[in-house]
Amino acid sequence: MLTPKKREFLFDEITSIADEVRSYSISSEEIDQAITSNISINQLEALNFARLIDSLKTEPNKVFLDSPDVISERFGMRVSLFSARNMHVKGVAGKKQVNGMAASGSKRISVIAEHKADATYPVVSSASIIAKVIRDREIERITDYLGVDIGSGYPSDSKTIDAIKDNLANEKFAKFIRQRWKTMQIIRQAKMNDFV
Repeated sequence: MLTPKKREFLFDEITSIADEVRSYSISSEEIDQAITSNISINQLEALNFARLIDSLKTEPNKVFLDSPDVISERFGMRVSLFSARNMHVKGVAGKKQVNGMAASGSKRISVIAEHKADATYPVVSSASIIAKVIRDREIERITDYLGVDIGSGYPSDSKTIDAIKDNLANEKFAKFIRQRWKTMQIIRQAKMNDFV
């Protein structure tokens, strides 16, 4: 919803006032390995959300999650179960279990998980801006490395799709593209049909 210039400005503003900023980029290889192991992208994201929460130096009172799962409580529970911290998901009864025993000895973190939470909570909007700027910078780095304009990297971007189609045999591209990505499968199928 914001221009890259506005996001960059806000990135600096947000990072200057935030107590902590943590990020983790999930590689295309990690995603492919997860899918091969029947781990959904939502599960993979929940695992990495939990890792980021666990890596915080301070223990928050609340955690707001922008759930990629339309059943947001399910995503909140996944993050809670993957985390070493004592969490309670809003709208979900019960206590977090650690090794079969109720977590104790630490304050309980309230987890608010909502689908499209970045439109509701300013802190989630801020996190979304941080993530988008980091992603934009990574796309720029990849473009420079490959020497090819790959566009935004989204499947809706014709520049991205054309760059992939034109570079299917380029091994440098392979490490940046999820091989189990539905878009990649469609491109490969279309290329195969060109020979039929």
